[in-house]
Amino acid sequence: MNGAVSLREAERKVFLTATGDGLTDVFVGSIFLMMVIAPFLSESMGDWWSAAVFVPFWGLLMLAIWLIRKHVVRPRIGEVKFGIARKMRLRKFGVIMLVANIVAFILGIWASASVGAVSGYATSVLFGMMCLLFFSIAAYFLDTRRFFFYGLMAGASPLVGEWLWQNQKASHHGFPITFGVTSGVIILTGLVLFIRLVRNNPVPTEDAAAGES
Repeated sequence: MNGAVSLREAERKVFLTATGDGLTDVFVGSIFLMMVIAPFLSESMGDWWSAAVFVPFWGLLMLAIWLIRKHVVRPRIGEVKFGIARKMRLRKFGVIMLVANIVAFILGIWASASVGAVSGYATSVLFGMMCLLFFSIAAYFLDTRRFFFYGLMAGASPLVGEWLWQNQKASHHGFPITFGVTSGVIILTGLVLFIRLVRNNPVPTEDAAAGES
């Protein structure tokens, strides 16, 4: 029994090392960065195009992350293959996130169609709950506790932004302020994790590889 527990914990540590390069954090933070810039673009481009214009940027960022993982991360930690249990867990995560995104999309359409009929605070609470739900699901299935903290920040951002807009006259429902802080914290955390991984895991030299053999 202790051997099984130790093996499970060892597999978990390997998974966290393989997925803890911080690059996913940078990508997620960049998505929230859209909430900072898009409100200023919506006045001239419209709500749809002000969001769609970021799609090429995200594509380039995903390509950059893939290249960094291939040429910087993988030479340092190696290529990791996970067991059946971990693969099943990741498949469940993918399915649940797909369903959650479909529900969020439907709720987003409803919220857009109900502008004026629903209070700003109600919309902010709904948006915040979706953010918290997504991050909580990710934190559970990916064994990444910091995602819970991200979820709390992202969940509070629209509500705090609405308060700033109604009480402090902050522009664009306060999104540039609150989501600016949220995206900044997530991106900075990701960069710190990436730099730490690079520093703590130098690329093995040929002599070191021969010695391990």
